[in-house]
Amino acid sequence: MVTPVKSRGKAPLARPFTEADRLTEAIELLFFAYRDFISDPDEILTQYDFGRAHHRVVHFVGRNPGITVAELLNILRITKQSLARVLKQLIERGFIEQETGKQDRRQRLLYLTASGRELEERLAAPQRRRVAAAFAKAGPSAEDAWRTIMLQLVNDEDRPEVERRIARAASGQR
Repeated sequence: MVTPVKSRGKAPLARPFTEADRLTEAIELLFFAYRDFISDPDEILTQYDFGRAHHRVVHFVGRNPGITVAELLNILRITKQSLARVLKQLIERGFIEQETGKQDRRQRLLYLTASGRELEERLAAPQRRRVAAAFAKAGPSAEDAWRTIMLQLVNDEDRPEVERRIARAASGQR
């Protein structure tokens, strides 16, 4: 495939569209897609003085009621200190509640409150609409292709756990 390349003030030159170009374009599209995908929740989060870390915590606690702090740290791959700050704010503001583990009293189990579920829905709704519209425009095989690509972008050693976690959350199991 030949793609035009603009040169300063001159007519575009034609050059081969290399494998590196194709992959760089895919990376760039991922950056732009993420920017726009997260823009609606970012706007909502500012109303609460929250950031993207709050969004991620609300999302994963909402998808995994009763998740432990250790499990959440493993998913988010952030420091205990960073999570502690975000969790403290979410708990103090009434979006998340924590319970002590029944088998292991050292565990803290996290749940969204009614306000937390409402916030989670407000944040997810525009993203669901955006993804649904993209799937509809991309055609019938797009969803399966998207899932395959996204899973292949996950580190090999993490992929089985990600697939288990997604399947478990989708089925409503803990």
